[in-house]
Amino acid sequence: MGEEGEAGPGPSSQAAAAEEKTSAPVERPPPEELDPDDLLNAFFSDLKEVDRDNEVNRILWAFKLNPYEKLNLRFDATPEEIKKQFRKLSLMVHPDKCKHPQASTAFDILGEAQKELLDDEKRENLLKFLELAKDEVRKERKKETKHDNIVRVASLLHEEGRDGLEAEWEKSDEFHERWKMKSRDVLARSEWRKRKLGKRLKEETLRIEEKEKDAKEMHKAKKEHEKNWEKTRETRVTGWHDYLKGGGNKKSTGMLKPPKLKTNDDDKLYVQRPMGAEEFRPKVKSAGPKKD
Repeated sequence: MGEEGEAGPGPSSQAAAAEEKTSAPVERPPPEELDPDDLLNAFFSDLKEVDRDNEVNRILWAFKLNPYEKLNLRFDATPEEIKKQFRKLSLMVHPDKCKHPQASTAFDILGEAQKELLDDEKRENLLKFLELAKDEVRKERKKETKHDNIVRVASLLHEEGRDGLEAEWEKSDEFHERWKMKSRDVLARSEWRKRKLGKRLKEETLRIEEKEKDAKEMHKAKKEHEKNWEKTRETRVTGWHDYLKGGGNKKSTGMLKPPKLKTNDDDKLYVQRPMGAEEFRPKVKSAGPKKD
């Protein structure tokens, strides 16, 4: 019996040892030692090349007037979400990791989109147009569901009524998709008006510049004419003095001779006389009836 006891542990002792071994804690690194960037890099290192190419194509074909669409974000994204999304997409399409020929262009587009959304003034200006698009979607929704019995019943059953029902609908993907499409229309119309106004301003600027140019040329020509006229003053005065000294009989170059006063005219029955000689004119009797 003693030898059997010294032979080794029995089945019960082996089971206890196995249980003790399995219940021993496994050493793992604490959560705070895990770097999120390392985890993200590890994830994208295993990403398929086709997925990277598809993302590049999506960025290149995204609506160019809305940076939210370029980053594939909802319009109510916070600045922290914008930075996080840029970090994620930039790792996917980085030229060093993506073989797509336009990966560099897509990477630059993402950078410009993030820069625009993180600029408070530009983001606020964009959100104004997005709010206009949201209001149009709400009006269309109200018009569509005006006589919808299902919506009416659902609003009656909702704790906050129709407002609460619409608030929940605005959190859905359906609403955001309609908002996105409507925002494209609003932004496109705004850009068209902006370009049209810019074209008109450019045309008006060119017209004013042409007008100012013509005015300058006319002023220059007038100055040139006055300058030339002043240069020939001495010649004109000398010629006029010579003409007066000669009694007006000598011919002078460039001077006009006054017309001679005619004393008679063969084609007319009267004789031209100088003004103020009415007393020398013959009196003509009237051919009318005689007065008593």
